Amino acid sequence: MSKAAKGAGKKGAAGRNQTVVVSCVNLKGGVGKTAIAVNFAAYCGSKGLRTLLIDLDPQTNSTFSCMSPEKWEKHAKTKGTVADLLGVRQHTSAEGKAKTVESVIIKDVFPSVDLIPSHLDLFTIDLDLSSQVSRETRLRRAIRDVLDDYDIVVCDCPPNLTIPTQNALAASTHYLVPVSLDFLSSIGIALLLGRIKKLSDDLEIPLTNAGIVISRVGRKSYFRSQTAQSLKATFKGMVLSAQISERSAVAESAAKNISVFSTADHAAIDEFTALGDELLDKLGIKI
Repeated sequence: MSKAAKGAGKKGAAGRNQTVVVSCVNLKGGVGKTAIAVNFAAYCGSKGLRTLLIDLDPQTNSTFSCMSPEKWEKHAKTKGTVADLLGVRQHTSAEGKAKTVESVIIKDVFPSVDLIPSHLDLFTIDLDLSSQVSRETRLRRAIRDVLDDYDIVVCDCPPNLTIPTQNALAASTHYLVPVSLDFLSSIGIALLLGRIKKLSDDLEIPLTNAGIVISRVGRKSYFRSQTAQSLKATFKGMVLSAQISERSAVAESAAKNISVFSTADHAAIDEFTALGDELLDKLGIKI
């Protein structure tokens, strides 16, 4: 664990600091999960934290925010992806050999940030693993041997609570809920929190809510203002102060396989910096 994160996280069974693992989750897509996961990981790396970004969304948006489709395709064929770690793809190869986490990890996609890429095979994972035991904890077991190499792990989850998200949460110490200021995005938060608590109880894994972050903020309107006030009133103390606006720089940086911190959009950089600072404080990581 790096000196930058000394004293971070919770104490493990051996008395040493436990690596913080945070999942970005919501039941609805289009709320900014990927942008937050990717750029928070990049922010952590920029602060000297050894960071692992895990893409568990079959849409592979986090993966393609960090690397080109051509590079991903070559890596997926030769080294593997998160689908291999979850046991989805073993039956598709002639050899049937399981990939190791060391093979799957792509080093330094951003400074001090490594990546476990996703794969389209995750779209059918619930069918593929329907009869498998302990399917919710495969990721936790797969990354166990490399956790000490990292100060923080950031998981980008699909917009549901299927097996990929369950695996992310089962491996996590914390979770973050990005939400946009629309009715459908905010209405499911109570349901999401309840389901996560049930999963946490069922798997006997303590999970801490790191907060709700308002994302993809557009032009001011009465409805959005009311939605924001309602969120803060309903989920007292959970809504973070930092907010992320809808900006072209975010999409453009993803298309160029860079973080917002490598762009010239100072407003976007300031927003993600504020979020990074606040979130690290919530996670108990001192830089």
